Amino acid sequence: MIIGGMSTPKTVTPFSAGVCRLQDWGLMRAQGTEAVKFLHGQLTQDVEHLVPGKACLAGYCSAKGRLLATMVIWPGEADELLLACSADLLPATLKRLSMFVMRAKCKLSDASAERPLWGLAGDGVAAALDQPPLAVWGRVSLAPGQDLVRLPDALVADVLVPRYLLAAEKAPSLPVMDAEQWRWLEVHSGVVRIVSATSEQFVPQMVNLELVGGVNFQKGCYPGQEVVARSQYRGTTKRRAYVLVGQPPLAIGQELFSSDDPSQPAGLVAMLGLGPDGTVAALAEMKIAAMRGGGSLHVGHAQGALLEAGSLPYAVAADE
Repeated sequence: MIIGGMSTPKTVTPFSAGVCRLQDWGLMRAQGTEAVKFLHGQLTQDVEHLVPGKACLAGYCSAKGRLLATMVIWPGEADELLLACSADLLPATLKRLSMFVMRAKCKLSDASAERPLWGLAGDGVAAALDQPPLAVWGRVSLAPGQDLVRLPDALVADVLVPRYLLAAEKAPSLPVMDAEQWRWLEVHSGVVRIVSATSEQFVPQMVNLELVGGVNFQKGCYPGQEVVARSQYRGTTKRRAYVLVGQPPLAIGQELFSSDDPSQPAGLVAMLGLGPDGTVAALAEMKIAAMRGGGSLHVGHAQGALLEAGSLPYAVAADE
C-alpha cells in the first residue's frame, strides 16, 4: 500500500460519529469444543479465560517469534471464537492454523462474507447505537449476528477518540468515514495491524504489542514463545513503534533513516493513514536510539522527505 497524490478525504471529522466499511479486514471463525484450547496454544494471548463480554488482541508468531498476523478476538456463539485480522493475510493465516489442528475438535473457516466488519469512531457512537459506553476491549451483542467491540482509543491533537469494531451484515445509520481516515485513527491508536507487507518482520515488542495488551507472559507455550519471552525478560528490545507524521508519498514496508546514522535504515513503516489535513501519519518500527537521539528522520534515505515525531496514547519506556 502506497499513499501519495491523494486529495484530502471528504469525511466527517474524527471527533464526530462515523462508520467505515473495513474492506482490508477479514473475519475467521474457530468452532468446536476444542477451539479455545487449540487457539490458546497458537497465539500470544490467553483465550482460555476470555469471557463473553470481553474481546482481546493477540499475535500469531512464527517459530522465530516474528509476527505472522495480529488479530482481535472475541467469543461468538457456543464453542466459537471470532478472529478479525487483515484481509490480505487471512487466507495464509487460515491455512497455516489449519495445518496444526490435526485431531483437535476445531473447525476453522472464513466468515468475512457472512459477517462484514465496520470501523466506528467518535464520541457519539455509543449514543447513536443506544448503548452505554463500553470499556476498552469490552464486547456486546447488539442483536443476533451483530457484535460490537471497543478498540483502544486514538490520540489526536491531545484528544482521545473512541474506536469500535462492528461485525454485522449492515452498517449502522452513521455518517460515512473515509477508509484513509479510519487507518489514520488506527495509526494514532498505536495498535499495530500486521499486513502482508510486514508479516514476519517484527517480534511483538518491536511494535509495542505487549504494551497494548496483545501478549500474555503467564500463559503456556505457543510458536515463538521462547523468543518473545527472551526479548521481554533479558531486555534485548532495541526497537519500538512510534507515530511519525509527514507528507506523502509513503509506503508500508518502506525503510526510514536517521541523519545520525545515514548508512543503514533506522526503521520500517508498519501502518499508514492519510489525515484530514493531507498529512500522512505512520506507525513505524524504529531503533530506540534513533528516536532518542538528536538526528532528523527521513523517508527512503538520509536526504529523503522529513518526518516528525507524533504522540502515542501510551508510554514507551526508555531502553534499559
